[in-house]
Amino acid sequence: MTATLPVPALTAPRTARSLRVSEATLDNGLRVAAVRKPGVPIVEVRLRLPFLSAKPGHPAQATVLSETLLTGAADLDRAGLAAAIQALGADLGVSVDADRLVVTGNALATSLRPLLALVASVLTEPGYARDEVSTERDRLVENLGIARARAGVVAGEALAHRMWGDHPYALDLPQPDDVAAVTPAQVRALHKALVRPDGGMLVLVGDVAPGRMIDFAQEAFAGWTGKAAKPRIPALPTPPGGPLLLVDRPGSVQTSVRMGRMGLARTDPGYPALQLANLIFGGYFSSRWTENIREDKGYTYGPHSRLDQHVLGATVSLEVEVATEVTAPAMLETVYELGRIASLPVTAEELESVRQYAIGNLAMSTATQSGLASTLSALSAFGLGLDWVKEHPARLLRTTVDDVAEAAATYLAPSGFTTVLVGDAATVRQPLAALGPVE
Repeated sequence: MTATLPVPALTAPRTARSLRVSEATLDNGLRVAAVRKPGVPIVEVRLRLPFLSAKPGHPAQATVLSETLLTGAADLDRAGLAAAIQALGADLGVSVDADRLVVTGNALATSLRPLLALVASVLTEPGYARDEVSTERDRLVENLGIARARAGVVAGEALAHRMWGDHPYALDLPQPDDVAAVTPAQVRALHKALVRPDGGMLVLVGDVAPGRMIDFAQEAFAGWTGKAAKPRIPALPTPPGGPLLLVDRPGSVQTSVRMGRMGLARTDPGYPALQLANLIFGGYFSSRWTENIREDKGYTYGPHSRLDQHVLGATVSLEVEVATEVTAPAMLETVYELGRIASLPVTAEELESVRQYAIGNLAMSTATQSGLASTLSALSAFGLGLDWVKEHPARLLRTTVDDVAEAAATYLAPSGFTTVLVGDAATVRQPLAALGPVE
């Protein structure tokens, strides 16, 4: 029998190396946060632009835009732009979701100035050539078809629709037919409407003086002007909860389970307690949920729960894939663990363990230039910055067992979750019905 070693006592967090930070709002309204983080002669670039829209065709057009933004700029075609980026020893990429468009990149510190000039060219003189849009559009249609063949994607999409109805958050993944109908003119119009500096945030992290990085940004983006259109977006509806929704996938050898409910934003005083409660339940490998249905029962390779931060609201999300024949037992144990943490106090030992994990994970995720830049970019959407990163460990240290119990009772009680399962209905419906109503 293997002895269980005690978790070492949590020591006081080490004082982080002081970072030189400068923040400014450029003449065009773009906010810039520049952080000097020495060690590697590289600068990480994160340009985040609000991209939420209530227009029906927005998800399809936004996805095509993100895939074609780097296919040309000014007098450079796709190959010319790629060669220019490569010549700087740099890298650029674009991603989009319901909340934001992000241009992500990095370059040698000596190449930051010309890299920002290239980014500015992409933003102010995009190409969107007809053949490039057509090529990327066709590729996206194919990839979306492949994605929707996966049960996990179907389950996630079904849960989003059940939680949010017709809200834009339920339409983040575009339909293939909508993508196929996108034209270059629509992409250009969307770019003109939303790819604007006012309201955006540029984060620069690297081994360059912060003031110098801001000067480079002011120089590069001086010709980028305008305010983004601000469509009226409805508030998020309250997720309905209610009976399990079973989506039939005949012959499936496993069932994809997705559960969700409203959570707390990072700005909420109760967030640290919910963060720790979630970790204890299912947020890391030694969590209760993992120990139960993976280590003890062998129902799954790995369940996971997480706290998702969206501009319009935060959510608690659970996901797991289980073998078809153990779908009902896995749901029983999931509901049991949710009920247990929502009804009974966690132990002091559990709290100390996840507190140590949370503090250490935050330190690790912001230890690199890339990690810090991505973290600051995400925080910027909520008006937070480096101070939040510095102060959060102290908030975690102040969180008590009672605080965690209160958060768990409010946000992890099983009755509050909206649940979707995708699997072989002929096999799993009757066993699931023994646990409660199934739609």
